[in-house]
Amino acid sequence: MRLIERSLIERGVEIETATTDDDGPRQRIARPAVDLVHEEGAARRYFPRQSSFYKMSRPFASWASAHVRDYDIVHVHALFSYLPVVAARAARSAGVPYIIRPLGTLERYGMRERRPMLKRLSLAMVESPLLRDASAVHFTSNSEAEQAKALRIPMRPAIIPLGIERASTLPARDFTEGPLRLLWLSRLDPKKNLGPLLQAVKAVKDGGAVIQLEIAGAGDAAYENEVRAQAQSLGLSDVVKWLGHVEGEAKSAALFRAHVFVLPSQSENFGIAVAEALASGLPCLLSPGVAVASEVAAAGAGWVVEPQTSALAEALRLIISGRPALAEMSQTAGTLAAERYSIDAMGAQLKQLYTEILRR
Repeated sequence: MRLIERSLIERGVEIETATTDDDGPRQRIARPAVDLVHEEGAARRYFPRQSSFYKMSRPFASWASAHVRDYDIVHVHALFSYLPVVAARAARSAGVPYIIRPLGTLERYGMRERRPMLKRLSLAMVESPLLRDASAVHFTSNSEAEQAKALRIPMRPAIIPLGIERASTLPARDFTEGPLRLLWLSRLDPKKNLGPLLQAVKAVKDGGAVIQLEIAGAGDAAYENEVRAQAQSLGLSDVVKWLGHVEGEAKSAALFRAHVFVLPSQSENFGIAVAEALASGLPCLLSPGVAVASEVAAAGAGWVVEPQTSALAEALRLIISGRPALAEMSQTAGTLAAERYSIDAMGAQLKQLYTEILRR
């Protein structure tokens, strides 16, 4: 959201962001409830939430109903959550154009694995009318838009990838010397398929390959303990390094150390970490469930394989045997990120979308 704000402000769009004071489990952001706060060059409003589930905020609902007509367009981010639903309803009732970005909630995996019965009921009664009447539904990849079609809800799709910051110059890497260094950068969650990746690393290590895997990310404590124990039981203590949650310079350092980024996830509606890896010049090993995987493969900036141990192990063997080609793929990855996933490209496309909607 910070990058979306910045990309639009740089293009002369006057933007305000409204959210809650929620800052994670049992955490609150210390901000005024309704007053406009100017920070990081942006204008924001933080409303107190009354519940962690669904992030309910009655003060936001009252404010949105009273002030939605102050804005030319309302762009809501997410579904199956209180604020975006209330904001979209207020805009529709007031005749203000609104855009919905589903954040992957309409993909097959999300509809099937995350409270499926509750989501189906909510979709039929709450979200479907909002999606039908939206001036646009903002998908961040072709794959996300295609999966949403299966729900048979009439929508006006607009495909605009997210933008990320790119290093001014790509780091100098020697792709041929030393162990092959893999980087996993994502939330620790069963859908990310870390288990099969660990088994694949074990397989290529047992075959004589010299390989390292850095895992950057955090998640549910029980699951994290489970995968850490799995790595230890596989004899990978000297191969796998756990970085925990990283950001800022620590994230940049992890990206620059790596030779290949790997994410064999079952479902990613975009994959912002993939875009960050590409921008750092990292070829990417991805699964078909990662929405941008086909674009990465088509550009020659990575590989797409099924997220099973055997397929991942075979891909790692091929990468190791063809390491001299990684240098050229690194340049291709950086070019793809600059052309497709830059802040400039995102801001220009969002402003164009807003302009077209207002013209209609």
